[in-house]
Amino acid sequence: MRYRKLGHTDIEVSVICQGGWSIVSDDMTWGGNVLADSIAAIRASLDAGVNFFDTAEAYGDGESEEILAKALQGRRKDVVIATKVSPGHFEPRRLRAACDESLRRLRTDYIDLYQLHWPSGEIPIAETLGVMQGLQDAGKVRAIGVSNFGVSYMSDLLAAGRAESNQLAYSLLWRPIEHEVRRQCVDNNISILCYSSLCQGLLTGKFASADEVPDGRARTRLFSKDRPHSRHSEPGCEAEVFRAVEKIRGICESISEPMSRVALAWVIAQEGVASAVVGGRTAAQAGENARAAELDLSADVLAALAAATEEVKARVGANCDMWQSDSRMERPRA
Repeated sequence: MRYRKLGHTDIEVSVICQGGWSIVSDDMTWGGNVLADSIAAIRASLDAGVNFFDTAEAYGDGESEEILAKALQGRRKDVVIATKVSPGHFEPRRLRAACDESLRRLRTDYIDLYQLHWPSGEIPIAETLGVMQGLQDAGKVRAIGVSNFGVSYMSDLLAAGRAESNQLAYSLLWRPIEHEVRRQCVDNNISILCYSSLCQGLLTGKFASADEVPDGRARTRLFSKDRPHSRHSEPGCEAEVFRAVEKIRGICESISEPMSRVALAWVIAQEGVASAVVGGRTAAQAGENARAAELDLSADVLAALAAATEEVKARVGANCDMWQSDSRMERPRA
């Protein structure tokens, strides 16, 4: 396993982070999971050298935090725990209470990385950062991070202070952060944490066509607005996505490596990335994800993989919001 520093801190995180979205018992995207499998996946990650675990109060209404606490019992000193607070809790009193609730569910007296889950268009970031810094001063939080902050909200944040990380959707099939926000993060030494690094299973190779993708995983802007549960108004780019998947499959076969491992290794190799957040749902999946840290792809392979998805990148454009055409990651235009 390899480790990287988080922003300006002395916190070292594994380049593979075990994500907590997919471990809850009932979720539209993942279809639910078995508690024993979730705990086994977390412990398999630990055994493979993963020290970084990401969750959120919103995942299963706190269930993900509780599962993580149960799996990490007796190992707190060995791990870096990241969780997130939802925008509805950014008002100062509610933010302090939300932190205390996450601490209770996580069975710990401190959170290593406390992240603002999405930007708020209602509460000034300076006010929210002030409360977060108070939590840090009180020893309840070691480092402050954000998630899903685009260029405009990041600019507001940097004018008021800083965060040590920005957790963003990023994968071979979802590359909008390359347009602007990645450079902004790199220039300010804000670590990028990549979620949906396997693009909700598309980069495991398990789906051969768009028709095979379950509705819960076909809500993003990669898919047609006509798919159930979609919240965007776009035609998607399903044909382009699966052309790219076939090209990636061919590259993986040429180097005799599984697609999921290659996809994660590609993300880890990108500028500014500290860790790839990936949700192994079983011990076997978690172990396979961790092995991506050992794979060094040549410059030629990295370039070939990027070239394979240029058509998708062009169709998706610069909007980093995976689910909505009207991006929640940028300030509304006046």
